[in-house]
Amino acid sequence: MEVEFMTADTTLPPCMPLPRAMLRLPISSTAKVMYARMLDIVFLSGIEDANGILFIHFPIVELAAALARSTMTVKRSLNELEDAGLILRVRQGFGEPNKIYVLIPKKEDSRR
Repeated sequence: MEVEFMTADTTLPPCMPLPRAMLRLPISSTAKVMYARMLDIVFLSGIEDANGILFIHFPIVELAAALARSTMTVKRSLNELEDAGLILRVRQGFGEPNKIYVLIPKKEDSRR
C-alpha cells in the first residue's frame, strides 16, 4: 500500500462515516466498524421502503466476509447494535435476508 503525508490540498480516499457519538458507546470496536460499514451502504445503495425510509439487505455471511470476521462475531455485533438502538432488523420470509434499518444517533452533547 502506498502512503503519503497529508497537506492542506490532500484529497481523502473514500471513507466510511462514523458519528462521533459512537465513540463513547459501550459497544465493541467490531460493532462500531460494522455500523460504519452499514451506514456507508445505506448512503450508497439503500433501498427505500413504502414510508421513504432507507434500509439495506446485508446477509450475515456477506457481512462477515466484508469485515473479515466470523459469522458468530457478526451475530454478536449485530445484537450489540440492536441492543444499543442503532439498528432495527425486520425479519422477512424464510430464507430471505432481514431488512436492516440503520438509525442515526442524535447529536452529541457539544460540552463533551
